[in-house]
Amino acid sequence: MTAGRPAGRFGARLAEAVTAHGPLCAGIDPHAPLLAAWGLTDDAAGVERFGRTVVAALAGHVACVKPQAAFFERHGSRGVAALERVLADAREAGLLTIVDAKRGDIGSTMDGYAEAFAGDSPLAGDAVTVSPYLGFGSLRPVLDLAAATGRGVFVLALTSNPEGAGVQHATGRDGRAVARVVAESAAAENAGAEPFGDVGLVVGATVGSAVRDLGIDLDAVNGPLLAPGVGAQGATAEDLRQVFGDARRLVLAASSREVLRAGPEPVALRDAARRSADAVRAALSA
Repeated sequence: MTAGRPAGRFGARLAEAVTAHGPLCAGIDPHAPLLAAWGLTDDAAGVERFGRTVVAALAGHVACVKPQAAFFERHGSRGVAALERVLADAREAGLLTIVDAKRGDIGSTMDGYAEAFAGDSPLAGDAVTVSPYLGFGSLRPVLDLAAATGRGVFVLALTSNPEGAGVQHATGRDGRAVARVVAESAAAENAGAEPFGDVGLVVGATVGSAVRDLGIDLDAVNGPLLAPGVGAQGATAEDLRQVFGDARRLVLAASSREVLRAGPEPVALRDAARRSADAVRAALSA
């Protein structure tokens, strides 16, 4: 079983989906408490039913979904097979997927990750999250393969966990913060792309003044900005203005709990997603 090649560039396909359904990416996070709340077993069968229910309910109603690979992988090979089936359902339904895998390594190991999540593997979605903290250049295998297959890449830049600042805010010999180097490297990958490029960043909606303090120009990235923290984690319209400024047009808000806790009934999931998308749209335009 292979994933097949998407039709067209990821950035262009994402822009169309956001225009049609709003700037919301709904998480698929089948962790144990949520499975229990849905009346599902905490095993491979439970996570598969959870994921496929979300896809069936939200296809045609949200811009994309983001399965968190760890919640499937914890059940071993059967859990990985469940993730493959969730991704296959989404492809069949025409629903964009971002596989939240946060892989990062060097050399042939990164080649392997690239083939798994950006090539023709059944684990490949429309985009994948990656970690650049072995150097942005270590991402070259996944960046190149994603470009060749029409997929996208979201690079961790400014995360909302407090521990992240110790690495992301650190400065190199040239005085630039690590997060700024990541952002500027992504901008170079996206130069000239319309309506925007295929290399996005993960920037938490609750990072406060960090973007300004570190001298980061998010608008210049010219790529989608995946923003955890909107909704249940408390980011407000003012937070979004402070963090993203003029780059708010590039924001794709990631929301999991706000939508998923409405399940398992499909109508309730759709209603929750619609409310979240409307709230995000309003906050970004405020």
